[in-house]
Formats: sequence, C-alpha cells, structure tokens
Amino acid sequence: MTYTQILATLFLLFLLIAIFWRMFIKKSKSTHAPFPKAWKSILTQKVLFYQELSPPERIRFQQNLQSFLDKVRITGVGTEVDDVDKLLVGASAVIPLFGFPGWGYRTLNEVLLYDGTFNRDFETQQGEERNILGMVGGTGMTGTMILSKPSLHEGFDQYSNQHVGIHEFVHLLDRADGAADGIPEMMMQQPFLIPWVKMIHKEIKAIQDGASDIDDYGSTNEAEFFSVVSEYFFKSPRLLEKRHPELYGMLESIFRQDLKK
Repeated sequence: MTYTQILATLFLLFLLIAIFWRMFIKKSKSTHAPFPKAWKSILTQKVLFYQELSPPERIRFQQNLQSFLDKVRITGVGTEVDDVDKLLVGASAVIPLFGFPGWGYRTLNEVLLYDGTFNRDFETQQGEERNILGMVGGTGMTGTMILSKPSLHEGFDQYSNQHVGIHEFVHLLDRADGAADGIPEMMMQQPFLIPWVKMIHKEIKAIQDGASDIDDYGSTNEAEFFSVVSEYFFKSPRLLEKRHPELYGMLESIFRQDLKK
C-alpha cells in the first residue's frame, strides 16, 4: 500500500468515525417533552400493564409511547380522536415490545380508528359481514393499521378477554421476518423455533377438539393463534400460566416478559 493509499484509508476511516459520532451525539441529545400529567392519569386509570410497572419502568413506558406517537399518525375515520384514543393505541404498541428496549414498528406509518366494526370493503354502516375488529397490512394497506375504536377501548377493560390492539400489533411483529406464520423469528432464539411450531399445532388441535379455553379464533391458522394467545398472555397471565404452563413459558421467552410476578 502506497503512502497516498494509506492517507486515503485513514481519511475514510476518520470520516466514518465522524459520521457515527454525529449520529451518536444526535441520538443522545434527542429528548422528549415532559410527559403530561393528564396522560399519566389516563394510563394509570386505563392501562393495567402500566399500573403494575415499577416507577423506572413507567418512565421507560412513557418514553416508548412518546416515541411511537412521534412516528405514527392516529387518524379517526367517522369518529373524533382524543388523547385517550391515542394513548390506548400507543399502549397497545408498547406492551408487546416492552421486553425489547429500542425496538419499534419501522413499517407502520398510520393507525386508522373506525367508529365501529367493519367488513373487507372497509364498510362500517352498511354491507355484509361487518364483524372485523382490526386489520393490518394487506392489499392497499402498506404501512397502515385499522382498529375499531370501541373494540380498542374494550380491550383495556379488565373484564374483557380480547384485546384487538395487542392482537394487531403482534401480527406486525410476526410479519417482521417477512412471513405471517405465527413464528416471530426475530424475537425467538433458534433452539425454541421447532418446539414453538410443535406447540402451535398441539394447541390448535386442542382448540378444534373443544379441549381448550383458548378462543376458537386461534385455530384459524398459525398467525391468528399467535395473536390470540398473545392477547391471553397480556390480559390474563396468571390464568394462562395456571391452565397452560408450557405455553405461558414459551410466550414469556418470546416476549421476554414475566407477567405473573
């Protein structure tokens, strides 16, 4: 290598270091506005997951929620959107990823809140089979999620077994590896993949045989099973651990969260 080549290499190395340094400085200086007291009150009243966090974890939850709301638009379709709606969407997004600090939903740009359930043609007031609570991805929906606003709120009711917000965000996590197959490879360590696939098929059969308390919709396919049992995991972790200890243990590993403590 000639002297000129050495100088060129050193200059390139210096340039790369300078770029990464500026990126680091920019990231480290990036701060959120103070979390509004009214928002803390809403989370405390409506989000059980947040209520059960330690003070430092609550701060991290708030920061994650602010990051989400900074990047993703929440838009009402046929309905008004207020702070409660936005916070419940954000909480639905933060909860499944809380065990993965720094992770986010890179492909999501907007969440649409509908005034009720809808059908495949996105009709809420007319048309047949208006029974869809949420949807993400699909034809013409790149970067978009749709949620029924009433169903979103119902998911945070402690007496409800369903949580459409968590359900749809788990679908996004499932698709992060390129396939909606119920196997979130980016969240799982390699040794757990085959046992997880076997468990999925075992549990789906139990549902189909009427020998499981897991919602019937979980037997639709592997992707729906993952989202349905994730709802169960975050809504009723202690009950899931009691009735399905192996399934609970696997989901605890996938999400890196122990919710029964």
